[in-house]
Amino acid sequence: MASPEFRIGCAGWSIPREYAAWFPAEGSHLERYAQRYSAVEINSSFYRPHRAQTYARWAASTPDGFRFAVKAPREITHSRRLVDTDAPLERFLSEAGALNEKLGVLLIQLPPSLEFDPEAAEAFFGGLRGRFAGGVVCEPRHPTWFSVDADQLLTSFQVGRVAADPSPVAAAAVPGGWRGIAYYRLHGSPKTYYSRYSEEYLDELAAVLAPSGGWCIFDNTAAGEATPNALGLAERLAHWA
Repeated sequence: MASPEFRIGCAGWSIPREYAAWFPAEGSHLERYAQRYSAVEINSSFYRPHRAQTYARWAASTPDGFRFAVKAPREITHSRRLVDTDAPLERFLSEAGALNEKLGVLLIQLPPSLEFDPEAAEAFFGGLRGRFAGGVVCEPRHPTWFSVDADQLLTSFQVGRVAADPSPVAAAAVPGGWRGIAYYRLHGSPKTYYSRYSEEYLDELAAVLAPSGGWCIFDNTAAGEATPNALGLAERLAHWA
């Protein structure tokens, strides 16, 4: 039986000064980061487009086994709210697609105000799946997305539902949708983006992830806490392997 595969990393590849000694001294920030982690989540793509050449350069800067998760642009998720997205979706996929085999997951994070609309969701994910066959996860934040109908729709398009902390509703704390991919996004708790997760929390998380694998991205980057948390989790999972 194959060993579970883990993808542990941070939202972005910045290296806080206080942890610089934990990384190789030579190379770009991404090159140094990629020597310690197996994955990274690109959040900047939410705010602005990147050229295909930029994605290709990032891919070339990382080891063969490294993978990227790329967050969909806010034009798609927040401005157009999953409706009439063909043009920006085509543009985004043509850009991020330059990562080639290192494109591991597309992340669709929805605004907290966006309710589950079956017709709009089916049209959007159907259009996405018509263009992209790789990993897709969705982080909904409105309570209506945590229903049987929403879960079934995501499953039908092989879209995993993100397990998030803090969780907008109790069901958001665990993965949902398609069970072929598990993706945890940990934003920091109790202070979102700032708080460090405790050693006990990392122990419990490692025990959850160890049997089946999955992605875990630490987004508590505002005070640099993602760095020790992600490395701590990766070290724990290495002992489980």
